[in-house]
Amino acid sequence: MKIISGAQTGVDRAALDAALDSGVKTGGWCPEGRMADDGIISEKYPVKELPKSGYRQRTKRNVIDSDGTVIIYFDYPFPGGGTEQTIVFCIKERKPYVLIDAEELTIERASRKIKKFIDRNTISVLNVAGPNAGVPKAYQYTKKVILSVLQSNSS
Repeated sequence: MKIISGAQTGVDRAALDAALDSGVKTGGWCPEGRMADDGIISEKYPVKELPKSGYRQRTKRNVIDSDGTVIIYFDYPFPGGGTEQTIVFCIKERKPYVLIDAEELTIERASRKIKKFIDRNTISVLNVAGPNAGVPKAYQYTKKVILSVLQSNSS
C-alpha cells in the first residue's frame, strides 16, 4: 500500500502523516514551489513538484497516478471547491473513488468503508483528498481514519 496526496494542509497532510507514522510508503504531487496554504511544504513530505503547475494540475496528476481516491468531506450536502474538482477528475479519468461524509460517518464506519473500497478495487496506491485546514476537524478526523485503515491492512 502507498498513500499519496498533494500535501496541502488538512486532509492531505493528515493522510501522509498517518502513513509516515505507520511506516507505509507515501508520495504524490504538489504544485511548483511546493506551495501550500501555510507556505512551503516541508521536506518531511516526499511529494514531487509538478513543473509549471498549481493546485488543479496537481490534483489531476494525483488522481491519474493512483488506483483510486478517498474523498473526505465536511460540506453538507456535497463537497465544493478543490474537493469537488477531485471528484470531477476521478469521473473524467474513469478512476474509482469513495466519498466519506465526515459529518455522518464515525471513524470506525469510515475506516470500514475505505477498506471495502480498497479490497473491491484492488488498490495499492491510494490517493486521499479533501479540504484544507480551513476545516478545523479535517486533520484529526482524517489521520484517525487512515491510521485505522492502515492498521487493519497490516494485520
